[in-house]
Amino acid sequence: MNLSQGKGSGSDQKSDGLDGPMNGPLIELKDVCKSYRRDSLEIPVLRDISLAVPAGEFLALMGPSGSGKTTLLNLIAGIDRPDIGLIHVAGTEINVLSESELARWRSRNVGFIFQFYHLIPVLTSLENVELPLLLTSLSKRERREHAELALRIVGLEERVRHYPRQLSGGQEQRVAIARAIVTDPTLLIADEPTGDLDKVSAEEILDLLCRLNDEFSKTLVMVTHDPRAANRAKTIRHLDKGVLI
Repeated sequence: MNLSQGKGSGSDQKSDGLDGPMNGPLIELKDVCKSYRRDSLEIPVLRDISLAVPAGEFLALMGPSGSGKTTLLNLIAGIDRPDIGLIHVAGTEINVLSESELARWRSRNVGFIFQFYHLIPVLTSLENVELPLLLTSLSKRERREHAELALRIVGLEERVRHYPRQLSGGQEQRVAIARAIVTDPTLLIADEPTGDLDKVSAEEILDLLCRLNDEFSKTLVMVTHDPRAANRAKTIRHLDKGVLI
């Protein structure tokens, strides 16, 4: 899969200083700590996290509720910032970027898959998948072609004109995955991607994630509480009270 061709900026796409040479792991965290403040209390969430994830990995993060799984995922994705420590992803030290630089970096490097699909009800499957491409310099025809390809990859080429209300939960999640991959991101972030699905639909979504990892070499980091889902990953790491085990 190469959906990045034709984005309009060609070989200059990564020439703005946000991306350096990717020697070593695709994702690297060094001595990362994160706390949140509630009134006068400072609540530690992550403590001295160091983690290296190679390109092409499928990593599952597990742990009890409140262990810091989603916080760690958000730090890797550039949604949140650490209090201390370094985070390198896809050749960029993301914790030193400005908010605008970080937003631009996320749009080019990270695809997001959530437990709830966040599809816009008044848009068709195709239009929902096209949304991230509105921020690129692709023409309308190119956006349509990219969205159709992404829907074909997730097995929904016959549902391009359907609205979310006309789809099953598993099909809605497939549309959300197509939206996540339509920009051909470096990294896919999945937060409980099967948490709202029945067993059969969950297995189908996990099959699809494994296919994206195996056939298309997509690097995936998935948070899950379900051991069956975690066992589909290549590597499982556990968090306990903010410590990576």
